[in-house]
Amino acid sequence: MTLSALSQQFATDGCIEAIILRPARGEPAVSVSKAVAEPGRGLLGDRRSAAKQSGRQSSKREITLFQVEHLPLVAGWCGLDYLDPLRLRRNLLISGLNLVGMRSPFPDTQLEWVIGDEVRIRITGPCDPCSKMAAELGAGSYNALRGHGGMTATILAGGVIRIGDRVSLHAVRTLPGKTARPD
Repeated sequence: MTLSALSQQFATDGCIEAIILRPARGEPAVSVSKAVAEPGRGLLGDRRSAAKQSGRQSSKREITLFQVEHLPLVAGWCGLDYLDPLRLRRNLLISGLNLVGMRSPFPDTQLEWVIGDEVRIRITGPCDPCSKMAAELGAGSYNALRGHGGMTATILAGGVIRIGDRVSLHAVRTLPGKTARPD
């Protein structure tokens, strides 16, 4: 089996464990049971969606994801007994999938994911930690989160995301004119 084919296989589906909105810069993040995802804007009620409405250009960072299984690891590396996911300010906490694996390592291939029944996303890259997160979590947290800060995604088709929604591979797209790395 080729590496390309292997990179499209997942043992399980993922699950939305939490949905977090950041109402405005500097305000506390809030946990909600459902949110509306809109292409070009992100999650409605999140500060990024308001910025998009005011004429800001679309970005590859319409939504941010964090892997639930990394919470205790990052907490330990930060010297914390527990890490409240609200402090990370990532939109979706997902269990059951390796978020890095949700992005194809091949430039000619894109993996599209479905959340619930209607929302489709594509992982666009890592969501690296920043100085604000380091200030929030304390000394050493920047390095604790390097490689574990989550992923960013763009919304391909909108709809409602709910806690408990399944996250599964929806489609594999081959891009014309791109060159695949050899298997």
